[in-house]
Amino acid sequence: MEAPVVSMGHDAKREVAGRLLGNHLRTLRQEQGMTLKDAAWVIRGSVSKVSRLERGESPPKERDVCDLLRHYNASPEQVQQVELLLQQARNNEWWQQYLDVTPGFLKKLIGLEGSADKIYAYENHVVPGILQTEAYARVLVRAAMPDASDAEVEKRVELRMRRQVMLSRPIPVVVALLDEGVLQRPVGGPEVMCEQLEHLQRMDKVPNVNVRIVSFEQGASVAPTYPITHLRFGDGGPPELVYVELIDSAMYLTRTAEIDRYRSVLNELSHKAASRKETGDLLAQAVERYRSRLTA
Repeated sequence: MEAPVVSMGHDAKREVAGRLLGNHLRTLRQEQGMTLKDAAWVIRGSVSKVSRLERGESPPKERDVCDLLRHYNASPEQVQQVELLLQQARNNEWWQQYLDVTPGFLKKLIGLEGSADKIYAYENHVVPGILQTEAYARVLVRAAMPDASDAEVEKRVELRMRRQVMLSRPIPVVVALLDEGVLQRPVGGPEVMCEQLEHLQRMDKVPNVNVRIVSFEQGASVAPTYPITHLRFGDGGPPELVYVELIDSAMYLTRTAEIDRYRSVLNELSHKAASRKETGDLLAQAVERYRSRLTA
C-alpha cells in the first residue's frame, strides 16, 4: 500500500516562522543593549507591540521588521535570515521562485525542513543537500539534469544553498550519518572534494550540527541502500515523519509502525557510526588524499 504524503499546514508554518523571526529580533535588540521602549518608537508603536512581535503573537509587517533591522545595525547575513523568515511568516514561501526546477516531492521536504526541530539523515552516496558546497552541488545537479540549461542548473544550485540558511539557527539540530563511500566517491574531482570535505569539517563544529561517518566494516550489516531522513517536529503538524528518497520520487511515511522501523535503522547506524573524533580523523585523512592528488 502506498505511504501517505503529508505536508505541513500553512498556518503551522506561519506560526513557527513568526516565532523564529521574533526571536531573531529580540536577540538583535538585546545585543545592542536596547530595551523594548528603545525599539517601540522605531516602529511607531508601543512597548507591547514590540513585545508581541518578538513573541510571534502578531503578524509581522515588512516595514516594521526592516526599520528594526536598520535600527539594530544588523549584518547582511542577519538581514537575509530575518527576511527569509518574514517571507515564510507571511505565507510567501521563499522557494516558490524555484518551482520550475524543483520536483514536487522535494518541495514538500523543503517546506517541512523549515519547521522541524531535529533532522536525522543517512546518506549512502553523496553529502546531504543541506551540507553541500556550491561546487559539489553543481556537479550533482548537472549529472541529474544533463539536458538542462546553465540557468536551470544554477537555479537548482541556488535553491540548495538557500536551504542551508536554517543551519545558522539553533534549531533544527541536524545529525548527518554518511556512508564511508561518500568520502571515497570523487564527485567533481580532487579540488571539489577537498572543498566539500573541509566544509564538513567546519560544519561539524557548528553546535547544532553533528556529522558522523559509518565505515564500510561497521555499516555492512545494517546500512540501507537508500537515503533516509527522519524529521521531528516540536510545534505544529505531525510529531514526526520519515522521508525516503527514490530515483525520481519519494515517500513520506507517517504511520507509527513505519516510523518506528526506520527510526530503529537510524539508531542502529548511529551506534555503528564513528565517534565525532574518529569522524574528524576520517575526514582529515580523506582531505589529505584528495590534496595529494592535486599536487601529484
